[in-house]
Amino acid sequence: MSQVFSEETHRNLLSRIPHCTGREVSDWLRTVDEGPALFRFEEKVSWLRGEHNLAYGHAKAIIHEHDLRRAARHLSQPRTP
Repeated sequence: MSQVFSEETHRNLLSRIPHCTGREVSDWLRTVDEGPALFRFEEKVSWLRGEHNLAYGHAKAIIHEHDLRRAARHLSQPRTP
């Protein structure tokens, strides 16, 4: 079972990603968009870790942020009758 981060921990991890990885969070989110079509959260985290050599916490924060933004985009789209 995966560890759940608090919102504060999530934001702190996101803020450190550019310094630790040399890439902005937006670049990582684009990488996830362009990556393989994996379904499960932990599969996406494992892919980021293996393919891009990220620490577990950073990979998890990136995938969580990606999922949050995708859900927000989905909710903001108008519903068709």
